[in-house]
Amino acid sequence: MLDADIELKPRKRLPEWLRLPLPTSNTFASTRNLLDDLKLHTVCESAKCPNHWECWSKGTATFMIAGDRCTRACRFCAVSTLKPMPLEIDEPERVAEATRRMGLKHVVITAVARDDLSDGAADHWKKTVDAVRSANPDTVIEVLTPDFNDHDDQLNQVLDARPDIFNHNLETVKRLTPQVRHRATYERSLRVLKKAKDRMGDSVFTKSGMMLGLGESETELFAAMEDLRKSNCDILTLGQYLQPTLQHLPVAEFVHPDKFAEYRRVAEGMGFVFVASGPMVRSSYHADDFSPLLEKAKAG
Repeated sequence: MLDADIELKPRKRLPEWLRLPLPTSNTFASTRNLLDDLKLHTVCESAKCPNHWECWSKGTATFMIAGDRCTRACRFCAVSTLKPMPLEIDEPERVAEATRRMGLKHVVITAVARDDLSDGAADHWKKTVDAVRSANPDTVIEVLTPDFNDHDDQLNQVLDARPDIFNHNLETVKRLTPQVRHRATYERSLRVLKKAKDRMGDSVFTKSGMMLGLGESETELFAAMEDLRKSNCDILTLGQYLQPTLQHLPVAEFVHPDKFAEYRRVAEGMGFVFVASGPMVRSSYHADDFSPLLEKAKAG
């Protein structure tokens, strides 16, 4: 059941700050051709990300492994909820080859939830990270994972591949979590982030993201940010939720860019080492902005 404040409504008109011109770079077509050639899925396209025109035009993309069919039906996400296809054994090598061809210095790998598999596709995750690192030893590897239903053995398999950044999104405040992603829980996501940091220590940066404009209050937002810090989360992204289709949750509010700037300052005051906060920010959008800080931390 939907929260009383969350019901299906026509999409609101976008404010001026969310109306962006489409890039005209020829790189967009070459990125699409490369992804088609290697038969790879991206969250950019499957999740209808509003930034995918810009990212592809700059020759970047966020790879989505384990297929394009998810076993969950989160109310904010445009990825299809269908019975998944079998895993493709050579996908790890194809992701590694795409990373090489695109010359990526920072690669983000995400996946659909595979609750149908006994290991949640954890072994496939590890093989993908291993393949990317083997072919691209200098590339920063960021994983954006599901919660693996809080199974330690599955989480540890991914961590054993030693990604540079472990990302798992909290998505929204505690009160709205049951309506936004009913198969996940607020507390479980916090536990997953804390376990990753506790196990890997300073060898990995932990990261999480939240969507704003779903009806959360500032008090609830700040409480969620504090909960993330208590879970030893290092990096935070805050962005505007946009309704991908009329079948998804409506936008309750378009948050002004000035508010995002204020929230960034609050988050930095809480101790996050890096904060990206703005209407168009997504978990993997300009993810490489953190790479110089990561390299500095490694060197130090």
